[in-house]
Amino acid sequence: MAESPDRTEPLARLLEVMAALRGEEGCPWDRRQTHGSLAPYLIEEAYEVVDAIERGGDGALREELGDLLLQVVFHAQIATEEGRFDFHDVAEALATKLVDRHPHVFAGLRVDSPHELRRMWHDRKMKHRRSAVDGVPRALPALQRAAKVSRAAAQAGFEWRRMGEILDKTREELDEFAQAVQERESTPEGGTQAAERAEGELGDLLFALVQVARWQRIDPESALRKATAKFTARFQWMEERLRDEGRETIPERWEALWAEAKAAIPE
Repeated sequence: MAESPDRTEPLARLLEVMAALRGEEGCPWDRRQTHGSLAPYLIEEAYEVVDAIERGGDGALREELGDLLLQVVFHAQIATEEGRFDFHDVAEALATKLVDRHPHVFAGLRVDSPHELRRMWHDRKMKHRRSAVDGVPRALPALQRAAKVSRAAAQAGFEWRRMGEILDKTREELDEFAQAVQERESTPEGGTQAAERAEGELGDLLFALVQVARWQRIDPESALRKATAKFTARFQWMEERLRDEGRETIPERWEALWAEAKAAIPE
């Protein structure tokens, strides 16, 4: 009988390759990287994984997951060289955390509902935090961070009673933003204070919309990405029509083309 392949071998080889790249005879670019210099690449690779998921196809997803794993291995190698921790410490800490947060799987604890499971998960995380929102990274994109902060506060008990209240609050924030815009437009040259108030009211309106999304179980980041992709497709369709017609881009023509684009590229 043929022996089963060692599934840990590729990971061991990856760690060896990374160590060689950072070694004395390794790659000059890799050798000069730090946690700080690599941070933008980590974010970029995470978004490329999301893009691969949305586009579909195992090949692209496998490749992008590899690129994301590279970032983890890279950071772990830097820490290894500084004598702080290594990749195995990262993996062990993760496994321990997963076991601790899933007692219904690993310790025989009975959980009767998804709500109870979420509550248990929240309570276990809070054992190591002073605030329910401490674990929300500040470096997240603003929309994503707003959704996570909102969800964390709700799990701690600071929650709306019904959807109607959120919609009322959203309308209230929209009215306040409209008033701030009117005030800014009536102020000579805009005015710094009026501009700051308009910005603040817009932020409140966006945060209220995040609450609407959460109650409707909609990921606002995903919803906005899809809306932007739809707008992009329709706008490019209009540009193509204008090129074919060789016509001037007057406002009235844009309006007519937008109606046609919506019909050509529906929801």
